[in-house]
Amino acid sequence: MNMKHKILAAALLATFSSLTLAQTVGVSWSNFQEERWKTDEKAIKDQLAKLGGTYISADAASSPEKQLADIDGLIAKGAKVLIVLAMDKDAIVPALAKAKAKNIPIVAYDRLIESPEVFYITFDNKEVGRMQARAVLAAKPKGNYAMIKGSPIDPNSNFLREGQQEVLDAAIKKGDIKIVGEEYTDGWKPENAQKNMEQILTKNNNKVDAVVASNDGMAGGVVAALAARGIKGVPVSGQDGDHGALNRVALGSQTVSVWKDSRDLGREAATAAVALANGKKVDGAITFNGGEKKVAMQAILLKPIPVTQANLDTVIKGGWISKDAACKGVDKAAAPAACK
Repeated sequence: MNMKHKILAAALLATFSSLTLAQTVGVSWSNFQEERWKTDEKAIKDQLAKLGGTYISADAASSPEKQLADIDGLIAKGAKVLIVLAMDKDAIVPALAKAKAKNIPIVAYDRLIESPEVFYITFDNKEVGRMQARAVLAAKPKGNYAMIKGSPIDPNSNFLREGQQEVLDAAIKKGDIKIVGEEYTDGWKPENAQKNMEQILTKNNNKVDAVVASNDGMAGGVVAALAARGIKGVPVSGQDGDHGALNRVALGSQTVSVWKDSRDLGREAATAAVALANGKKVDGAITFNGGEKKVAMQAILLKPIPVTQANLDTVIKGGWISKDAACKGVDKAAAPAACK
């Protein structure tokens, strides 16, 4: 074999080895309750297909115990790298040791798993919280506020709440705002958020002027609770850009949905997973140490966009939702510009 052939063979071997390392990416989903996870999944699959990777997955169906078993199963199926949307930040810890023992990198997807060997990819969740609070505060600068937080076992719940507090703190200290109810919502479930909101309304004789809800599913539960009591005009926040929430923004029953384009998140996670499987650094990574334990980790934090009636066309032009879906049922006479 001459030198030219040897070089070509070596290049082909290196390419084959790279693809082999990237071949199987295991994704452990906490659940598929939220509309957005299917969008994330498609983005991950599409990017892996471009990079020569293979997608395998498991759905823990909201069970931390099942998620541990799922990860064992993904490893047994040959996963060279894991993307994990953790159901419980503490319960997931035993899986880290098993992956580390087999030199399998882990990408913490959207929810923090605070460990130095884990790569973290998410949107800037404190900024999401700030955006939610800013929009509600602009709509209702004074009055009684209810805070509907996410799951108590998800670090994002506290990141969001910290961001919200940064924005509201001055008005609270001034006495313009009074927080009359604050509840975590098990599993981020809309039905639990609705129950929380009903209890807050009952406790306060329906005197709630604004609601900072931490995601769109829960915002839907809040809106249902308000509607059941005939209460209108209460600003409500959310996040994720769920289609139902964007329609509520157009209708005026939800003030803001902070859009985290999960197509971007899925694509970046797949790219990071392939790089890590190949023993490479992830382009664009920063050092993140904003977790509860202040552990320094490599991370990518993407930028969210708050969507209100004023910029509803952003998600329509971005191909996230059709104009018909966003504007369904909107009164043309009072419609936001995007729906005219």
